[in-house]
Amino acid sequence: MSLALIVLLPFIGAVLPPLLIRGGRDLCALGTGAVTLTSLVLLLVHGPAVFAGEVPALRIEWLPRLGLSFSLFLDGLAFMFAFLILAIGLLIILYARFYLDKADPMGRFYAYLLLFQGAMVGISLSDNVLLLLVFWELTSLSSFLLIGYWRHLPEARQGARMALTVTGAGGLSMIGGMLLLGHIAGSYELSDILKAGDLVRASPLYLPALLLILGGAFTKSAQFPFHFWLPHAMAAPTPVSAYLHSATMVKAGLFLLARTWPVLSGTEAWFLLVTGAGVATMVIAAWIAIYKDDLKALLAFSTVSHLGLVTMLFGIGTPAAAVAGVFHIINHATFKCALFMSAGIVDHEAHTRDARRLGGLIHLMPITATLALVATASMAGIPPLNGFISKEMMLEATGHTVFAGSVWLLPALATLGALLSVAYSGRLAFQVFLGKVRDDYPHKPHDPPVGMWLPVGLLVVLVVLIGLFPETLVGGLVRVASQAVTAGAVPDGAYLALWHGLTPALAMSAVAVAGGLLMVAGYATLRRLHEGLPHPEAKRMFDRLVAVLVARCRTVTFWLHDGSLQRYLAWAVAAIVVLGVAGYVGGTHGTGQRPVVPAGGIGVVFWILAMAAALSLVLFHRQRVLALVLTSVVGVVVSVAFLYFSAPDLALTQISVEVVTTVLLLLALKILPNHSVPEPQPARHWRDGTLAVAAGLGVAAIVWAVTTRDLSSISGYHLEQSKPGGGGTNVVNVILVDFRGYDTFGEIIVLGIAGLAIFALLDALLRGPGRRRLDRWVPPQPRAADRHPVMLVVATRVLLPLTLLVGVFIFLRGHNLPGGGFIAALVVAIALLSQYMASGFAWAQERLSIDYHAWIGAGVLVAGLTGIGAWLADLPFLTSGFDYFHLPLVGEVELATAMAFDLGVFLTVVGAVMVALANLSRTMRRTEHEPLPRGPMDYEAPPRREPAET
Repeated sequence: MSLALIVLLPFIGAVLPPLLIRGGRDLCALGTGAVTLTSLVLLLVHGPAVFAGEVPALRIEWLPRLGLSFSLFLDGLAFMFAFLILAIGLLIILYARFYLDKADPMGRFYAYLLLFQGAMVGISLSDNVLLLLVFWELTSLSSFLLIGYWRHLPEARQGARMALTVTGAGGLSMIGGMLLLGHIAGSYELSDILKAGDLVRASPLYLPALLLILGGAFTKSAQFPFHFWLPHAMAAPTPVSAYLHSATMVKAGLFLLARTWPVLSGTEAWFLLVTGAGVATMVIAAWIAIYKDDLKALLAFSTVSHLGLVTMLFGIGTPAAAVAGVFHIINHATFKCALFMSAGIVDHEAHTRDARRLGGLIHLMPITATLALVATASMAGIPPLNGFISKEMMLEATGHTVFAGSVWLLPALATLGALLSVAYSGRLAFQVFLGKVRDDYPHKPHDPPVGMWLPVGLLVVLVVLIGLFPETLVGGLVRVASQAVTAGAVPDGAYLALWHGLTPALAMSAVAVAGGLLMVAGYATLRRLHEGLPHPEAKRMFDRLVAVLVARCRTVTFWLHDGSLQRYLAWAVAAIVVLGVAGYVGGTHGTGQRPVVPAGGIGVVFWILAMAAALSLVLFHRQRVLALVLTSVVGVVVSVAFLYFSAPDLALTQISVEVVTTVLLLLALKILPNHSVPEPQPARHWRDGTLAVAAGLGVAAIVWAVTTRDLSSISGYHLEQSKPGGGGTNVVNVILVDFRGYDTFGEIIVLGIAGLAIFALLDALLRGPGRRRLDRWVPPQPRAADRHPVMLVVATRVLLPLTLLVGVFIFLRGHNLPGGGFIAALVVAIALLSQYMASGFAWAQERLSIDYHAWIGAGVLVAGLTGIGAWLADLPFLTSGFDYFHLPLVGEVELATAMAFDLGVFLTVVGAVMVALANLSRTMRRTEHEPLPRGPMDYEAPPRREPAET
C-alpha cells in the first residue's frame, strides 16, 4: 500500500493548507511540506529495490469489466520522475512561502499545488492506461487552477483557459490513442502493453494510435505547432512557473514518449514525426527566445526549446539517444527551476522583469546573480556544468542519425539549436546580471531573505556537482530510468562522463558556443533585422480560431437549446422511439409462453382510475393545480399497484414521494399563474400526440413481452442471501444498503446535488431583479379569510412529535421489515412540511433554523465512511457487517453497519428535501407582505370589541 500512499498523500494532504493557514503562513507551509516530504520518503524507501532491478507493484481492482484497475508500478523511469516531482516540489513550497504576498491566499495556493503534485505522481506510477488518463486530465484541471491563481488578472485567466483548451484537446486525443493501444495489445495494463511492441507495430491500427497518442504528448509538452500556450502560462506566480516548466506538467508529455518508447518507437512514422517535431520546436522556440524582453517569457521559450531537444532524442530511437534524453530531463529540471526562481527574485526585488530595464545586478544582489549566472551557463551548455554533458551527448546522438536522407541535416539543426541556446543564455547573463549598475530601476534591487535564494542555491549546487561527478551522483538513476525506457537495451556498463575526448560532438559544441557569443555581441543589429521581418503570432491565430469556433457553436447551440422544454422532450422521445423501432425491426421479438393471469375487479377499477387521470391530464394540463392533482392520482394508483403485488417497501416509498413532491410543487405553484400559456399551433399538438402514442405503445409492448417470457433473475440469490449475507430479512432494504449499496450511495449524492441546485436557483431569485419582482408580486387570486385555520395548525403541531416517532420506528425496523432510511426520511420531511403548510412559511422557518446543507454533507460523509470501513476488513466497498448481542431486559438484538449507511441516506434525503423547502419558504416570505407574528399562532386575533352601552 505504500505505492498508493505515495500517490494519494498529496490529494489527501490538499485539505490541510486551507485549514492550517488559520495558524499562520509558516504553519501552512510546514504542513504542506510535510505532506510532500512524507511521499518523498516513502518513494526513497523503494529506491534500493528499484536500483536492484526490481519493480514494486500494486493492483486493486476498480472496474474490472472495463479494464480499469488502480494499478501502480515503480520502475526506474517512474522513480526518476516521481523523485523530481516531489523533491523539486519541496523546494517550490519553501520558495513560495517567501515569494507570495501576504494578500495572496496561501492556503488555496498550496492546496492547488498538492492536487497538481498528486496528479503528476499518479501519471508517473500508473500501470493501467485508463488510470493514467484519469491522472492526465487531473493535471490539466489542477494546472488550470494554478495558472489562473491570480484570477483578478485578465492575462492569468486567459492563460489558464488557453492551457486548458490546448492540453484538454490533446488529452481527448490521447484517450483515443490509449484505448486503441490497449485494444491492440489485449490489455490496458502498461506492464503487459510494454511487452507487446512487435504486436502493436504490426497492427493496422498502429498509425492511428500513434498519431492520437502523440497529439496528447505534443500538446502537453508544447511541441510545435502547439508551443504557444506555454509562454502565456507565465501569468501564474513564479513558483507555479518554476514547477510547471522544470519537473512537472510540460515533462508529462516527455514522460509519455519515454513510457511508450518500447512499444511505439522503431518505425519510420515514429522517427519522422517525433524527431521532426522535436527539432522544429528546438530551433523555432530558441529563435523566439532571443528576442523576448520579459525574463519569464525568455525562459518559457527556452523551456519549449529544451523540450524539443528531448523530444528529438526520443524520436531518434537509439538507446544512446534515449540515455541522453533521460539525462537532459534531470539536468533541465535543475537549472531551469533555478532560473525561474531567480527571475522571480529579480521581479520581487526590482519590481520588473523587463530585461531592458535591468543590468548590473551582480553588484546589487550578488548571491542571486551568481546563482543565476551558473544556472544560465548550464543552460547554454558551458563546461564543467551538467548542461554541457547532456548537450554533448545530444550532439553525439544526432551525428550518427540520417534524417530526410541526409547525414548532416540533423547534426546541423542540432548545432543551430545549441547555438541559439547560447545566444539567449548570453543575452540573459550580459544584459540582466552583468554590466554597469543603472540608476533607473523601478525599485532598488537587493538580495532576498535566505528562504528565497536557498532553494536556488541547492539546485545550483546540483548543477555543478552533477557536471563534475555525473556518474557518481546520477549515473545509477539515469541507467535504471533509461533501461525502463528502452526495455533493457541500455547496458549496465554505460556511464556518464564530463570528458569524452576530442570528438565531433565537442567540435559542434565549440561552434555553437562561438556562434552564440557572436550573436550576443551583434545583438543590436540582429534585433533591428528581426523587427523588420514578419512575425506570425500563434496566439493571434489561436484567438481567431477560438472566436470562429465559438460563433459557430453558439449558432448551433441557440438552434438546439431555445429554452423550450417541450422541444427537448420531443427530441428525446423521438430518438427513443426511433431506436426502439430499429431494435424491433432488426432483432427477434415476440411474446413468451407464460400464462396470462386474469385481472381482479379491484385491479380493473384502479386501472380505469389511472387511465382516466392520465387522459384528463392531457385535456386539462393548462390548469396547473388540477394537473398536479391528476398526476398525484396516478402516483397513488401506482402505490396501490405495488401493494397489490406484495411490494410494501415500494408502496411506502412511492406514496411518501408523492406527498413530498406534491406539497413542494404546490408551494412552487403559489407564485406562478394558475394557467399555462395555450399553444396555438395545431401541428405541434399532432406531433406531440403521435410521439406520445408511439412511445406508450412501445413501452406497453416491452412490458407485455417481458412479463410473458420466462426469465432468469438474480432475485433468487438476493432472497437466499439476504439473511446470511446481509443480516436482514427485508430483501429490498438489504439490496439498497448492501448488495447494491454503491448505487444507493451514488443516488444520495445526486439527490444532495439536486437539493443544492434548487438552493442556488432560488437564492438567485432573491437577488437583483428577481427580488424586486417578488416585492411587487400580487397573488392572482384572493386569499382565504382564514389563511391558517386553527384546527389545521393545532393538528399538525400535535402530530409533529408523533410523526417523528413514526419516522424513527420506520428507520429502526427497515432492515427486517418494510421501512428504512429513505422512507423514514420522507416521513420526517412530511412532518416538517406540514408545519409550513399549516402555520405559514415565516413562522415555520424562524422556528426550524437548521443548517440542512450540513445535513446533506453529513449524510454523504457518514455513508461514505461506512463503505470505507468495509475496506478495513478487506471486504468490498459497503459490504455490511452484523452480529447479534444479548442485552439485559431486552433480549437478543442485531447490530449491523447497514444502519450507519441508512443513517447517511436518512440525513441526505431530509437535508435535500428541507433545503428545497426552506428556500421555497424564503421565496414565499418575500410575497407575504405582512409582519411576522411572535405569538404561539401565526395569526393575529382581531381586537376585541366591547358591547355598546344602551
